[in-house]
Amino acid sequence: MIDLRFSESELEARREHIVEFIRDTAADAGTDRAVLGLSGGIDSTLTAHLAVEALGEENLHGLVMPGAVSDEENMSDAEWVAQELAIPYDVFEINPIVDAFLDTYPEAEGDQLAVGNARARSRAVLNYLVANHEGALVLGTGNRSEALVGYFTKYGDGAVDCHPIGNLYKQQVRQLAAHVGVPDELVEKPPTAGLWADQTDEEELGIGYDSLDAILALHIDGPLSVTATAREVEELTEEAVRRVRGMYERSRHKRRVPPSPEPLE
Repeated sequence: MIDLRFSESELEARREHIVEFIRDTAADAGTDRAVLGLSGGIDSTLTAHLAVEALGEENLHGLVMPGAVSDEENMSDAEWVAQELAIPYDVFEINPIVDAFLDTYPEAEGDQLAVGNARARSRAVLNYLVANHEGALVLGTGNRSEALVGYFTKYGDGAVDCHPIGNLYKQQVRQLAAHVGVPDELVEKPPTAGLWADQTDEEELGIGYDSLDAILALHIDGPLSVTATAREVEELTEEAVRRVRGMYERSRHKRRVPPSPEPLE
């Protein structure tokens, strides 16, 4: 696969840039506080480390929000991250919220995708409930790899005030996380959105992150054609490149402000 990692000087510059971005975005919103959902995964853990550097541990409020299908180890890791960073945090069970939705609309029960997205949107509501009460910013944890293929829930984990690591491919997320001191076991842990039991990101995406990053960098962000991209990286096939291209095109609506009709002249 292609190497998208930064040089040491680039890596440190990127860290400083993101820290400054968090600080400036909060200041522009008239606050020095932020709320962050902690999943125990690498994206939220890296974002937490950078937010603490930007705002101070006392000004970052972590929310651990387990659901019925949440992995206990991930939730334990989320609390561990909060404790290691010495940030205040709360644990909010989302089951009663999701159950209330399903009681209201029982037809959706058993629909794995609909219920999974309801879990993500319940967490977004809690993030903003706390943030509004505290006058804080809601920090997102999305990275570039997932944003470009629409691997996030619209108005769920995509409902935030900013995405500090939103310009980093997953390979770069891992590198920067290791650089700022995220423990190896979290850097290397298989990512999961935790939307249903035994779910993993790579299994749901149908492609490994290194392959996905290569296609995005060479074909979606880069100038290479489908054929040239598959030729550039021995492990890739044209079918895989076309599949990622389709994911990118079908998820455009997630990356745009909801449209309105053009004004009448």
